[in-house]
Amino acid sequence: MKIKILTLFPSMFDGFKSESIIKRSIEKGVVDIEIIDFRLWSRDKHHKVDDTPYGGGAGMVINPVVIYDCLKDIKTPSSHVILLTPQGEVYNQAKANSLAREYDELIFICGHYEGFDERIRSLCDEEISIGDFVLTGGELPAMILSDSIIRLLDGAIKEDSYLGDSHQNMLLEYPQYTRPEVFNGIEVPFVLRNGNHKEIRKWRIKESLRRTRDRRPDLLEKHTFTDEEKKIYKELLEENDWFHSLLKYA
Repeated sequence: MKIKILTLFPSMFDGFKSESIIKRSIEKGVVDIEIIDFRLWSRDKHHKVDDTPYGGGAGMVINPVVIYDCLKDIKTPSSHVILLTPQGEVYNQAKANSLAREYDELIFICGHYEGFDERIRSLCDEEISIGDFVLTGGELPAMILSDSIIRLLDGAIKEDSYLGDSHQNMLLEYPQYTRPEVFNGIEVPFVLRNGNHKEIRKWRIKESLRRTRDRRPDLLEKHTFTDEEKKIYKELLEENDWFHSLLKYA
């Protein structure tokens, strides 16, 4: 996959590209990330890319001409252009899967200052937000989207490493443990130490369902249960009913 990121602050991506899974994915040829300073397309002799807003108001607005000229030079027939803005569709794991699967080239446009000239939206294929809050610019969202997409690409990490991730299948991940066996008086569950892989699998499914029910019940409404999960979730509900029946006598 090719990812092109349009930004006014290219150096913000130096650490992002040179560490961990992203670095290894670049080295293995899984992904090619190009950081593009769109200031280079400014027609202004001082390389300005923004101007005061019509109608007055605080801040500066990014000029549509500079983005248009940049896209004209860097777009290819396979490019999918995404505007990073708090007004866009809220990002989630399903969208990450879709972008990783459907496109060979993604272009992220990072805003800054007060925002974009409205006409820049017409140059993009879609708009994405990472949440209901506002950041100084689109650089961090670009890194977040890139990271979430790259780890899903063939060769980036082992498939088993992300298939059980929280949100990958509308469930939160089950609890994980490592050594020591006892820490701060909390012991690793026996089922994870007994070597019975069938029991371990069932425990993990149950704890994933339990954690999702307790922390994000809204996700369960979107989850498509397998027959195995239906059976285990029924046991979980029965356990809950049994516990509450004891409370009457407490």
